[in-house]
Amino acid sequence: MRNVVGSGPFTYEVDEEWARLPQGWEMTAAAVAGDSHDRVYVFDRGDHPVMVFDRDGAFLYSWGEGLIRMAHAIHVDAHDNVWLVDSHGGQVMKFTTEGKPLMTIGVRGYRSDTGVDPNDFRSDTHLRVTHPGGPFNIPAGVAVAPSGDVFVADGYANCRVHRFSPQGELITSWGTPGAAPGQFNLPHGVSIDRHGRVLVSDRENDRVQLFTQDGEFLSVWPAPLVGPALVHLDRSDVAYVPEHNGGFFSVLTLEGERLARWGSEANRACHGVWVDSRGDVYFIQPGAFGPKRRVVKYRLSPPRP
Repeated sequence: MRNVVGSGPFTYEVDEEWARLPQGWEMTAAAVAGDSHDRVYVFDRGDHPVMVFDRDGAFLYSWGEGLIRMAHAIHVDAHDNVWLVDSHGGQVMKFTTEGKPLMTIGVRGYRSDTGVDPNDFRSDTHLRVTHPGGPFNIPAGVAVAPSGDVFVADGYANCRVHRFSPQGELITSWGTPGAAPGQFNLPHGVSIDRHGRVLVSDRENDRVQLFTQDGEFLSVWPAPLVGPALVHLDRSDVAYVPEHNGGFFSVLTLEGERLARWGSEANRACHGVWVDSRGDVYFIQPGAFGPKRRVVKYRLSPPRP
């Protein structure tokens, strides 16, 4: 029986068994992204940190073994560089598509002073942040602007967004703990839209905030969201948001107006999303038979010509 979700032009057929892993391998996925060839990169918390598939789910290759303490976020930039956020390692790393290291931002194991015990790695450390700190304290998300500047959501034990030059030099940071405009309670994801605005998924404040690249507050998206993990923008400027704390998936306009939504409590902890050139969606969500996250593919129905 077909499992169909969404509505109108955002109707999808669900494929929970999309990824065809090598025999004996498991998937404990944290994040997903794709390159200009529609190759899909799964950032995994198991033995093989970066697993690469074609759009039909065939396994191609893996890399990153032994490099990552805690896989959290992945971003592929306009030049097909692959960026990884190692949250517990406290680093943001840039690689080629084959896994050759190009740059690292952050000192492995370093945690800035935010009022959080440096030995505390619990998932609710954001509740104990008393003041902002520098890069990094359990970073969560990364995005790269067309200029090459790098934006990092430093969220789990901090309350900041950091902007770096293409060479990894710190330009500016913004954010303080709280719920007022410009404040954060776990800035979890960061994206750059076609207007150059910085979209920050302020997860525990249940909102997406918009800023200039210098950190000036602009607005908050109007659609109610339940713990947004990140915002992925496709080639048509449609936004896709996994609502981590509620188990929903929202499709929105660039101004935050909702176009479609589906999901349930069973999908709580949905953590990542990417959309390929044909409009098919790859979501990180819990598996049907256990808590381990995996990539579930949502095929656009009918397919895009």
